[in-house]
Amino acid sequence: MGARRWRRGISSFHAQLIFWSVLIALFDGYDISAIALAAPHLVREWHVERSALGPVLAASNIGVLFGSVLFGWIGDRYGRKNALIQSLLLFGIFTWLGAHATNLSQMFWLRAIAGLGIGGVIPNMIAINIESAPRQSRATLGLIATGLVPLGGALPGFVSAALVPSHGWPILFLIGGIVPVLIAIGAFFWMPESIKYMSIHEPSRPKLVRLLERISPGYKVPEGARFVIEDEKQTPDRNPKHLFGDGLALITPLLWLLFALNLMGFFFVLLWTPTLLTAAKLPPATAALTIASLQVGGTVGTLLLIGWIRRQQFLAVAILLLVSVPVVGSLGAIGIGGSKAALLAASFVAGFCVLGVQSGINVCGALVYPTSLRALGSGWELGIGRLGAIVGPLVGALFVTLPVDQLYLWSAAPFLIGAVVCFAVYRLNEARIRERAYLRAS
Repeated sequence: MGARRWRRGISSFHAQLIFWSVLIALFDGYDISAIALAAPHLVREWHVERSALGPVLAASNIGVLFGSVLFGWIGDRYGRKNALIQSLLLFGIFTWLGAHATNLSQMFWLRAIAGLGIGGVIPNMIAINIESAPRQSRATLGLIATGLVPLGGALPGFVSAALVPSHGWPILFLIGGIVPVLIAIGAFFWMPESIKYMSIHEPSRPKLVRLLERISPGYKVPEGARFVIEDEKQTPDRNPKHLFGDGLALITPLLWLLFALNLMGFFFVLLWTPTLLTAAKLPPATAALTIASLQVGGTVGTLLLIGWIRRQQFLAVAILLLVSVPVVGSLGAIGIGGSKAALLAASFVAGFCVLGVQSGINVCGALVYPTSLRALGSGWELGIGRLGAIVGPLVGALFVTLPVDQLYLWSAAPFLIGAVVCFAVYRLNEARIRERAYLRAS
């Protein structure tokens, strides 16, 4: 029974899946950003130098480096839903423990372990959405799910401005720890599994039969029906060597480089901006709202650009990277010499471009792989990409004494290089699709 039999429109099943994906995305984004908003308070309360924050700001990305690959494998082996629940529990518990840290060493290890769980969310959330959507809606559902991660990243900015003055910085981690655990409990009972994952794993057959009969009331799956996915070639196992086969020998390493470059620039901006702007004598609330504006811009950008990214894919991403260069490069100068409104507007546009890029490559990068490798392929992209996310904050620590406007000019360089790399991926993938008729199947 081919997958084409089930290419129907968006149903209550998809609405249920999107609901849980949105909740998970919001608090994945929240937990990534929380440390950046706590950092200025740690400098003051723990009497540490700004340059000492580098390892702590990079810690969660070190965890993500390994967690995205580990939970990508778990998702392909044991199910997307199982991997997501385990990820939520892991980063929820260790984020909650972060509220009780008393020094930078404790905070480093707690954020690193939480990062393992954070890393498992995106590869499995992308996989579960694009594998359960009608073909024409795959990229759209994937972009909606990942596009809410930046909105979640904006929440700590509002929490910092509203609650930290009265409750202290630990409130950031208490909220970021308790809510993911509650979401994991709810997802265990009510979140559905990927349709394609169940179709290629025989032990999931009873669940798939019940789901298909619920999606199509009155339809009875024939006894002994065989489920196949018609528009993909599956691999015999989950060995990472298959990520380089089927015309992907150059595309896969270039995608890894692209992820690393974009995350290097983004995490420098995300994690250092509150501390740098506070050091430049801006009020902490303004620095917090700047990060919130950056993240809200990312969500708006992703949702507004869904149609364009779905049609043009890597070409659209390359153009966004090019636009990001002058926008990000100007943030420091605007922060020092411009008004608060100008700074918030500039950070919104920067988020619109940079996080639009990240959501785009998250989905487009996953779509190049078949179902049997999708979470693993996405996990490797995000895992290798986190090398850039680790380097960004650490380089910021080395050059934190430079003038703020110069720091932001240098931080735009990864986006310029990324635009070139992304255009190369676009050309290579177009050639790959032309040479393989099954990739053009409708």
